[in-house]
Amino acid sequence: MSLVITGATGHLGRSVVEQLLEAGVPADEIVATGRATEKIKDLAERGVQVRAVDYGDPAAVRAALAGADRVLLVSLIEPGVRVTLHGNLIAAARAAGAGLIAYTSIVNAGTATVSLAADHQATEQLLHDSGVPYVLLRNSWYYENYTDQLPAFLAQGAIPGSAGSGQLSAASRADYAAAAVRVLTTDGHAGRAYELGSDEPFTLAQLAAEISAQSGKTVRYVDLPEAEFASALAAHGVPQVMADILAETNTAVAHGALHTDSGDLSRLIGRPATTLSAAVGAGLRVLTGA
Repeated sequence: MSLVITGATGHLGRSVVEQLLEAGVPADEIVATGRATEKIKDLAERGVQVRAVDYGDPAAVRAALAGADRVLLVSLIEPGVRVTLHGNLIAAARAAGAGLIAYTSIVNAGTATVSLAADHQATEQLLHDSGVPYVLLRNSWYYENYTDQLPAFLAQGAIPGSAGSGQLSAASRADYAAAAVRVLTTDGHAGRAYELGSDEPFTLAQLAAEISAQSGKTVRYVDLPEAEFASALAAHGVPQVMADILAETNTAVAHGALHTDSGDLSRLIGRPATTLSAAVGAGLRVLTGA
């Protein structure tokens, strides 16, 4: 069995490789691909096959996926071109005779109307048309989207956003990785679309309250008009195109865009999903070095 993990130099792909190893998958059956493979040279030292690849080079992608039995296609981050890059990976998996492609899409992709979903919807269509068996891992937001910003939230005493009182079903990166490991190492997932998110949805006001309770510092949620939130993101260094997309998605949270009550995540990983309280606590411990 050859399991190919794309984007293994990123946080999610790296976590999948680590969890595959922890699950007892032989290192030489795991292929970790990415651009900046110096980030994962330690995986090579542990016996994982590490292959550097430019996803924009179809021939290089075919070489990287040669012999693949199952492929985890971690969605790339380049807006505007990533559908083409995903297409290169899907074509390479088909040429390799892969028996399954698992794709990390976005929650509610079947009905989503936000700009962020468009590339995922196009990639899902490419998978449908490819003839290769596939499974959709439709991930909601990551807790880390917020816990990585704890220093700023605590310094400002505020979490800005445009989500109103909408609930979202963010989950931990490790939990999403565990779901990917499950579909790569067990059978019966082809043709499924898993809507993945936490067991207990929350609002951004609840997130602020949780941070306040655990840190001892008052943090409040500040709701902004979408355009104002986009401007605030851009002012803090987010490229304008991405700032607009993130603000639009944040506004869509008010209408349930990132919410799911499917229970798919906890069923796949065989345990309750990580809670908001646990995620905030872990983020604060990292911040304080505790």
